[in-house]
Amino acid sequence: MARASRRQAYKLKVRRYNVQLWKAFGEPAKKYAVNIAIEQITGKAIPSEYSNDHMVRGHEQEPIARMMYEEETFSEVDEGGFFTSEFVGCSPDGLVGHNGLIEIKSVIASTQFATVKRQALDPAYKWQCVGNLKFTGRDWIDFVSYCSEFPEDNQLFIHRLKKEDQQNEFEMIDLRIVEFKKLVEETKNTILTNNYSV
Repeated sequence: MARASRRQAYKLKVRRYNVQLWKAFGEPAKKYAVNIAIEQITGKAIPSEYSNDHMVRGHEQEPIARMMYEEETFSEVDEGGFFTSEFVGCSPDGLVGHNGLIEIKSVIASTQFATVKRQALDPAYKWQCVGNLKFTGRDWIDFVSYCSEFPEDNQLFIHRLKKEDQQNEFEMIDLRIVEFKKLVEETKNTILTNNYSV
């Protein structure tokens, strides 16, 4: 009886997430699926050389934001490393103690303005933060938004997400990974059979 109830509850959750979960994958996901498929077929990694001004600024300013975070929170941040869970992995920007993580974004002024006004994390980074929580097993993550152009008292914005509040999102990630694996397998099949017809 309890097992049936759990199954029914799970099916209801899947229905509730349906719109977001079964939405077609966008072009970046499809390109990533092609790369994974080719890597799995050939056994060779495809190097990523993509970069833009935002990424360059992030690499330059991340140490400043990390230092400001440590001063503001009286904590020490260790290197994040790379965490894997079967098919996926993540690399948070830092580990805080035994239970926490940080994800740092160095942003332009208009983005910082919107984040501070919202008093929450930038929605563009929600799933990265939730994924970092899920795959590291840590209890919380601080989203850190840093803007050097802002006045000093608003250069750093911190918003915490807790693992206990993200269980529905974790289930959504699990379901979406299943769909992405199917996309990778379909892509591999297309490449291996040379069947590119639409």
